[in-house]
Amino acid sequence: MKPCANLTFLFKDLPFLDRFQAAADAGFEGVEILFPYDMPAADILGRLQFAGLPLALINAPPPNYTGGPRGFAAVPDLTDRFRSDFRRVMRYAQRLKPQHIHIMTGDGEGEAARDTFIANLKWAAAEAPMQSLTIEPLNPVSMPGYFLNDYALAAGIIDAVGAPNVGLQYDSFHAQMIHGDAVAVWHDHAPRVRHVQVGDAPDRNTPGNGTVDFPALFAAIRDTGYDGWISGEYNPDKDTESSLGWLSSLA
Repeated sequence: MKPCANLTFLFKDLPFLDRFQAAADAGFEGVEILFPYDMPAADILGRLQFAGLPLALINAPPPNYTGGPRGFAAVPDLTDRFRSDFRRVMRYAQRLKPQHIHIMTGDGEGEAARDTFIANLKWAAAEAPMQSLTIEPLNPVSMPGYFLNDYALAAGIIDAVGAPNVGLQYDSFHAQMIHGDAVAVWHDHAPRVRHVQVGDAPDRNTPGNGTVDFPALFAAIRDTGYDGWISGEYNPDKDTESSLGWLSSLA
């Protein structure tokens, strides 16, 4: 299991471009960035290369700075908007080479939203066949109205899409908030998981300071043979350096 730092959450006491080297110095082997689009790709690429770190994941689409929804992939009648945003993301990804791109659904409910999401994922998977795409259930407390709010729903959508480059993004914080047992969620859905993020519940804080059973979770992840990224996506209770005890569980 490879330790990854979410630079949107960790090392916030540093200017953003200084967080890459800080992550490398702390022992992380990769980084992820939720929305890197407000900074030139060349600047980020330079820091990745200098720190010797790959980019594990970015989110799609670019954020809507006017307060609109995050994502359009499950919104009927906005297929053209989804495709336009996806092509913008792929132009950015061509420079930064993220291993995974997380496709955000936006708000919605019901069969129309599900059918739209499946159709858009099929299109995106064919548009970028060499790019790994992930979908992630988000809990309704943090993201009220968000369409993809259940792991069983995500599993059914992945199976319906049937594309080899579309998989599940597992987040311990959201899994615990949605289903009450992040470990059970892992056991139920591990075969579909492409990328893992960790944070405790209910406050998305440092692993070990909430309700998630992290010793059991890391043991379960190890037992399934998962060898991908384990990314810290949480708000440290104090400073980032003092919150990194969970890294020892990945050795």
